[in-house]
Order: sequence, then structure tokens, then C-alpha cells
Amino acid sequence: MSGNSTRLGVGLIERSYDAAIAGALIATFVVGVIIGSLTGRFVGLHRRSVVLILVAALLAVAAACSAIGAMPIAFGAMVLAMGAENSVFEQGDDVHIGLTYMTGALVKFGQRAAATLLGGDRFAWAPYILLWSGLVVGAVAGAATHQWIGLEGLWIAAASAGTFAIIARRI
Repeated sequence: MSGNSTRLGVGLIERSYDAAIAGALIATFVVGVIIGSLTGRFVGLHRRSVVLILVAALLAVAAACSAIGAMPIAFGAMVLAMGAENSVFEQGDDVHIGLTYMTGALVKFGQRAAATLLGGDRFAWAPYILLWSGLVVGAVAGAATHQWIGLEGLWIAAASAGTFAIIARRI
């Protein structure tokens, strides 16, 4: 949402339609976070698996809407899913691992790397670089899939989220 926040700011100054689109995307993302967080709080113990089922369902809705040409609904469902996924690792009132906060992950990687250089925990940086690497690998896979089959690739994303929900439930 960093890029959309920047688009919002620039669009407001330029009085561009981009501001409205960016604002709508940001608001939809926040609604997704709220839905994911409320879902997780209501189910409690099985938070991760149920939130992942929610994400899978939203991605399936996006894929189905894309297939019938209902693109605004498809985009909305995708953005809701992206917001909701952040609740997978929520603990109490806080997100333990932010899945869409890559600037923060890179900052934490840099801070932990600096601490390592000063004699701190040798591997404290690893979770943050793995998170960032996962995003990059996912972006490459998503771009390749989109180039190959377009938004039909959302079915793969929905199935993957569903698979991770099953794995999370069993762990």
C-alpha cells in the first residue's frame, strides 16, 4: 500500500482520477485487514487456518469474477485478500509477522545484520530476509503465471492458500 499511498498523494495534488483509485484500494485493503482480524478473533485457536480459508475464498471470488469480466469486483476481492492475509500471524492486538510490509522487513533485516556484525545473534536477520525473499519469489511466480495464463492464475493462488490452510490446521 506504500505505492498506492504515494499515488494518492500525487493524485490529490494533480487532481487526478488516480487519487480516487488509490484511495479506494487503500480503503479496501484496510477493510480486508479488519475482516481478517475479526475472523481470527472469532475463531481463536484455529486463527491461521480459518484466515487462510478466508483468503482462499476471496481469491476464488476474484478468479470467478475475472472469468466473467467483473473486473472491479475481482480487483476488490484481491485487495481484500491481501489485507486479510496480514491477520494470519496476528497475536493479540498486534501482527507478529507482517506479510505485506516489506519495507519493515528490510529495515529489520538491516538492523539485525548490523547487530550480527557487532557480535549479536548470528542468525537474527534470517527470518526477515526469508520473508522478503518469499515476496520476491512470489512476485516472480505471479508475474510468470500472469504472463502465461492471465488472471486465471488466481485459481492457483486460491488453491495454494487453501492448501496452506490445511497445513496450518494440522500443525
